[in-house]
Amino acid sequence: MTSEHDIYLAANKLIEQFGEDAPIRAAMRRDDLLKVGDVDGCVVWKRTLKAIDELQSVGPPEGAGVH
Repeated sequence: MTSEHDIYLAANKLIEQFGEDAPIRAAMRRDDLLKVGDVDGCVVWKRTLKAIDELQSVGPPEGAGVH
């Protein structure tokens, strides 16, 4: 299983490389893996896509509490 740390590292790299197109690139990769039946890889890219969305959002992540 891929750690959350690794997911966020990958998400950051994609944002650095593709900027605002990072979510599109991650979704395309996820879809490619789904087409060939790589369910585990698809799950990793789905998590990466979520991390990209969180990192690019202007507000706190959904469900985040304020202290």
